[in-house]
Amino acid sequence: MKLTPRKIKLSTLALTLATILSGCNSQVSNQQTKAPEKVLQPAQVGSFGDQGDGTYINPILNADYPDSDIEQVGDTYYMITSKQHMSPGMPILESKDMVNWTNVGHAFPKLSWAPEYNWDRMNGYSFGTWAGDIAYHEGKWYVYQIDYQHGLMVTTADDIAGPWSEPIMMLPKADVLDDPAVFWDKETGKAYVIINTGAKQKSEDNEIEGNENRIYEMSWDGTKILDEGKLVYTGMGAEAAKIYKIDGTWYIFMAQWTMGDKSTKPGVKNPKNDRKQLVLRSKESIYGPYEVKTVLEKGTEFNHRSASQGGLMQAPDKSWWYMHQLIQNDDIPFQGRPQALEPVTWVDGWPIIGVDEDNDGIGEPVKRYKKPINGYPITAPKSDDDFSSAKLGPQWEWNHNPRDSHWSLTERPGWLRLKASKVLPNKQGHGPKINEWTNNDGSDGDFWRASNTVSQRMMGITTGTAVAKFDISGMKPNQLAGFVRYGGVFNLLGVEMDEHGKKHLFYMNGMSEKTIGPELTSDTLFVRTSNARNQATYEYSFDGKSFKAFGPTFTIAFGKWTGDRLGFFSWNEKEDAGYIDVDWFKYDYDGPKAASSQIFKN
Repeated sequence: MKLTPRKIKLSTLALTLATILSGCNSQVSNQQTKAPEKVLQPAQVGSFGDQGDGTYINPILNADYPDSDIEQVGDTYYMITSKQHMSPGMPILESKDMVNWTNVGHAFPKLSWAPEYNWDRMNGYSFGTWAGDIAYHEGKWYVYQIDYQHGLMVTTADDIAGPWSEPIMMLPKADVLDDPAVFWDKETGKAYVIINTGAKQKSEDNEIEGNENRIYEMSWDGTKILDEGKLVYTGMGAEAAKIYKIDGTWYIFMAQWTMGDKSTKPGVKNPKNDRKQLVLRSKESIYGPYEVKTVLEKGTEFNHRSASQGGLMQAPDKSWWYMHQLIQNDDIPFQGRPQALEPVTWVDGWPIIGVDEDNDGIGEPVKRYKKPINGYPITAPKSDDDFSSAKLGPQWEWNHNPRDSHWSLTERPGWLRLKASKVLPNKQGHGPKINEWTNNDGSDGDFWRASNTVSQRMMGITTGTAVAKFDISGMKPNQLAGFVRYGGVFNLLGVEMDEHGKKHLFYMNGMSEKTIGPELTSDTLFVRTSNARNQATYEYSFDGKSFKAFGPTFTIAFGKWTGDRLGFFSWNEKEDAGYIDVDWFKYDYDGPKAASSQIFKN
């Protein structure tokens, strides 16, 4: 079988909960953070991803990389994933072997199409970039996505690394819901996009429960819609479609809910419900008629987390593979929605995903499996940073569009400077607006209305330790700044300068309840955070060697469509004044890391 050009598309840390959180019960921890001079650190393996022995452990990308789509060009696979209100938006990664992925950049340098994503509004939580589609067509790259609040758009680039064009709006929000996917049929010279239109165009004649999915014809340059669309499928929560044409047969991959218990909504933990992967098949036309088969369900490897929504790939040996996310319907997703890789076996013309562990003709996800392609080194998305570049690393994303005048990598070379803006007002049009995707717990806190919070994803669900070095000499009265962990909730450890110019350590929980610590006289502060699964702590130090616990053990959580993140904050309660400098950030976690060499000096 052959795809058309459109889509060719353990060592674990031996740390127990008691060990990793020991700082909560002792005044000074014995563990010392090493901050070496520039020394080559070899590649590592861990509890997920490449195991260094020709196998991998799912999820291969065990972090908040949801809603993937993949395009193959030559010997390289390119992936996009959504990231809602984070800026830049729509991360792009690349891989040679489907297992080891590295950063390329982002398709949307700014969420530029609406004012609610700007630093002076911060009113776009849970929206922004949702599930999209990446395509390479006649020498040009395309990324499509639907902003739930604004409609279908596309951005284009001649190079996958950018620059990317300003978004071109193609359909209004009144007509579409989410999850576009495109296909260029070179046999007929026609281009198409399939879209979940939900109930927005549903007539009384359609009595099937669930979302409608329509196919629209596009212009050949992929930027204009040419017709009113044709309904091809309706199903409970049916979305995330991808179109493939294999040996003359049309296939539409789609995620859909099977509801064994309707007392809870889709997406909420309930073992009786599952978001399964369907495939529609037609030998006649892209418009059908279609046969339908379930090809992947949740299985036993990942508790009750559903497995669906992703992209089909083919290896050089002609074997088939499928990348998909684990969704949020279980207790675990504090790390977000990760990516898992499955083998695909064709049975009677149907792609069965994973391994059919119960012999019912439907695949289930694998935990450990042989790699599709051998011979490439262990790599991973970037994490550590010594801020020696004049360009911010692709692992970092801002909470909404940043205020560019209030951060710099050049004012003090080798350091990231974060200047404090006055926190935005707590009134309508600013900060989170509560909806079915945005939780209300603590959402009126100043943190959610403080611009220029910059962060990266936590990695894995077992253990991790991150440490950063700060210079706090530039702080001004009424400024708060330091280290943050946040997703659905936030927890801060930082420094507050009072109106008299005195600086105190403080911890703040997700309800904005503050615990004041000792007065600080040093200009240098190290902050360390550790987690064992979803339980985390903070520690601080003045020399980077002897760390002292401060604040409680706290729970990290998924929310606002975001897994836990690690980063830095800085705001001022009364005026635009003060700054902090971050010298370096180092993150050790139980997963794959590429060999690297950076400076982490005390």
